[in-house]
Amino acid sequence: MLIGATGLVGSHLLPRLEGRPLLSLARRATLPARPGWREKTGALEDWPALLEGEAVDVAVAAIGTTWAKVGNWEDFDRIDRHGVVEFARAARAAGARQLVVVSSAMARASSRSRYLQIKGQMEADVESLGYPRLDIVRPGLLKGARPRERRVKERLGIWLSPLTDRLVPRKLRSIPAETVAAAIAALAGTPGTGVHVRHNPEIRALAATAATAPAAATVTPGAGR
Repeated sequence: MLIGATGLVGSHLLPRLEGRPLLSLARRATLPARPGWREKTGALEDWPALLEGEAVDVAVAAIGTTWAKVGNWEDFDRIDRHGVVEFARAARAAGARQLVVVSSAMARASSRSRYLQIKGQMEADVESLGYPRLDIVRPGLLKGARPRERRVKERLGIWLSPLTDRLVPRKLRSIPAETVAAAIAALAGTPGTGVHVRHNPEIRALAATAATAPAAATVTPGAGR
């Protein structure tokens, strides 16, 4: 079960999910045709209703907008916090035992940064939903091809990252979106319980194991589809 299949991380994640059953929720049809893959489309606010009749095992939230797309904090909050939380709530009601969610390094609900505050509030909200297993992925600045959607400061940060990465702790350094996707693929279907927060060092270690990790089901279709 995935939201964010067309995003920077999600687009790298899809190839790593081939061979696993997958249900993707999206605003428009974009999912490639693969055995065992299905897609339901609708507005962000309609996604929870699209899960009615489904039996979900693992939910992955890789959705995230950019300031260049929305231009205001209200819409950013609507997508990156409430969109994620309502999806996670519906997936939990559909039986999901694990949630893997992409957040951000330094996310904190009390942060003075509005961006990090929203990410921190999202983390607190999904933690309250009662998932047996919650994996929060907190990468540093994501590197990858989405130049039209990046703010000037973000593009500058990527350009300077070879220098700045030498000056900051490892968990705050830039990281390729493909590496984050590989880590998520390794996490999806992992047994066990508890809340697990993954920063750059853990993300890179998980990505290194992704090639040999056993395949795990992402969603089991329900009878009501």
